[in-house]
Formats: sequence, C-alpha cells, structure tokens
Amino acid sequence: MKLTTVLLTLAILLGLGACTQETQNKIGREINNWTGVSGVLEVYAGDKLVRRFMKIDKLTTAAGTTGGVDRPFRFGYGIMDANLNGVVDAGEKKVYFEFSDYSTSYVFFENPS
Repeated sequence: MKLTTVLLTLAILLGLGACTQETQNKIGREINNWTGVSGVLEVYAGDKLVRRFMKIDKLTTAAGTTGGVDRPFRFGYGIMDANLNGVVDAGEKKVYFEFSDYSTSYVFFENPS
C-alpha cells in the first residue's frame, strides 16, 4: 500500500512538472474553484488602507473579446468592508470591483479565519 501511494504521488509530481507554467496555474485555479477560498483584497493609498473586499472566491484577468489578449486589469466580486474592521457586518454587501495591473498598491490573500 505504501509503495503504491509513493509511486502514485511521484507520477503526479512528474506529470505536473512536465506541464507548462500556464497549465500549472490553470490546474491551481481549478482546485481553488473546486475547494473554495476566502480571499481578501486590500487596496492602499501609500501606506494607508483605503478599501478592503472580503469573501472573494477568485480574481479574474479580463480577456479581450477580440485577439485573445488579456486586458491590463483584474476583477472579482466580494463584500466591501466599509468600516475596514476586517469583519463582514450587517449591511455590508457583495460588490463588483476591478483594479489595474499597473497598480502596485494592493494585496490579495486568503483569510486565515
């Protein structure tokens, strides 16, 4: 039983290693879509937190409708933490948001709680 598990794990790792980076990213996104995540996006103006979106399941890169070229922004849906307390309060609603790839003042992470 142990040998079978080790060989299966090794075969999976070798198979993933042979995939391109984009294929590995797609596999990772599919796993996240299947298992779900509780992402948080924080937007900063300098060193000050100005927006927080919570309970985000994924961020998506916008794709152009012609030419198949990705557009320079990402978007998603999440609950806007209006009072920036890190908790989803009554009255805080799910909203659509987008931000530019040229922006360097945001952090996206999985909520540890």
